[in-house]
Amino acid sequence: MKSIRERAAAAARWWRSLQPYRSDGTRNPSADRAALARLRHADLFAAMQDPETFALFRDLRCHSPGELPAVALCAAVLASVREDRAQHPARTLGPPSMNAVEQAVMKRLRFRRLIEAPTEEERLIALRRAVVLGGGGLNVRELAAACIDWSEARRRRWIFEYYNAGFAAPPGAEPSAEESNP
Repeated sequence: MKSIRERAAAAARWWRSLQPYRSDGTRNPSADRAALARLRHADLFAAMQDPETFALFRDLRCHSPGELPAVALCAAVLASVREDRAQHPARTLGPPSMNAVEQAVMKRLRFRRLIEAPTEEERLIALRRAVVLGGGGLNVRELAAACIDWSEARRRRWIFEYYNAGFAAPPGAEPSAEESNP
């Protein structure tokens, strides 16, 4: 079984393969705008039935049918991302400083709803909103990791990052995907 970091990297490669342009600005011959559009507008059940979701399922080396909802969530959320950014998504969405909490891109109540979202369907809605609030660009690897593994440690890490305190995250909180990849 692949680690979350490896799965997040595989999901990022899957996402890049569907984008119309490569990171250097050249056209991507394997791009699939139709798949991106389908997944961008799909609910969770429609995303679970999309061929590109099963391509991601294979890329992530999933074996259990129970993993399909998280993979569909990942596919549907990543399809909404137009630009991969280096900064942790929660840091992008959070306030510029602790003294300016009201200036956060994603307001605290909406962020709380995201953190507390108990189902994949609710996380799909909340994460898509996050992508919109992020201007279409968020860290693809960390979004993928959050879709695949929405553990308490990951949620805690998002909270610390939102308030620009990632350096103080408790030891049980997993480091973000971009910190673990040089």
